[in-house]
Amino acid sequence: MFMDDTLSSSFENLKPQGDIIEATTGADIKTEIETYSLSIMTDRSQALAATVYRPRSAVKKAVMVAPATGIKRQFYHNFATYLAEHGFGVLTFDNEGIGDSLTTDLAKSNASLISWGRYDMPAVLDALQDEFADASYHLIGHSAGGQLIGLMPNYESIASVFNVACSSGCIKNMKTPYKLKAKFFMDIFIPLNNLMLGYTASDKVGMGENLPKHVARQWREWCNGEGYIKTAFGKSIHTHFYDDIAIKSLWLGFSDDDIANSKNMDDMIRVFSQMPVEKRFFDPKEFGVDNIGHMLYFSRRTNTKAPELWQMAVDWVNAA
Repeated sequence: MFMDDTLSSSFENLKPQGDIIEATTGADIKTEIETYSLSIMTDRSQALAATVYRPRSAVKKAVMVAPATGIKRQFYHNFATYLAEHGFGVLTFDNEGIGDSLTTDLAKSNASLISWGRYDMPAVLDALQDEFADASYHLIGHSAGGQLIGLMPNYESIASVFNVACSSGCIKNMKTPYKLKAKFFMDIFIPLNNLMLGYTASDKVGMGENLPKHVARQWREWCNGEGYIKTAFGKSIHTHFYDDIAIKSLWLGFSDDDIANSKNMDDMIRVFSQMPVEKRFFDPKEFGVDNIGHMLYFSRRTNTKAPELWQMAVDWVNAA
């Protein structure tokens, strides 16, 4: 948590939607990419704001980029553009109650982590299929974007998963002093904010966008137990697919990530009991990068210094 220093760099040089981007691949071949906005309606009758990245060439593989908790889709713009440069159709989106998908007063929002996984992500996958017919479909999940796959009733349409910084976020497995910051945020800041404001003012402590109260409450409950969402099985969650999903997956993590440390990654991987997993866990210095942590994998600056990291995602999807 407390990721404000990593968020500002992600919004550098954003292109306006509706433009034609002329991109240059590693082979110096220029590729035109069309970007445009899309509104996606969920089964909860909630409109989600999304952005489509469409190469002018035929699309054989399409990717939905599922965001971390409280992170707007613009954060992934440079990464999505890179994927489109490599011929992938891409769709990014804001979860209900976040960014341009906030359609009501935040204190009145009843969005939750469960609704994000059960309604938002399936609707986005359906939209991806509508936008890019005759392609195979892949999910790149950042943190919560990978955690919530097991709530998606249409998960069988996904050919592969590439998860970044995805873990249980179990507080007891974090190291001090970060553990103390996490406990303050989860056990003091969230309850007080929800009580006094009707939502959690996450932006005040560098935790992305302000969060609907039910999102923050579930986040707190799940991070205080082992297995994250598993703590809700048989309680607030009675139907899920975590024991059914057998999609091949790559889980990528970094040693300077205080949240998705190696132990917490393993804790989350165990929840997907049938999922074939390849785990890659690196020290950023192996790539000549000082820090990556929980957020900076998606930074253009990281890609400039260590292009092999974004290439891992391209290679994984291409091989699927």
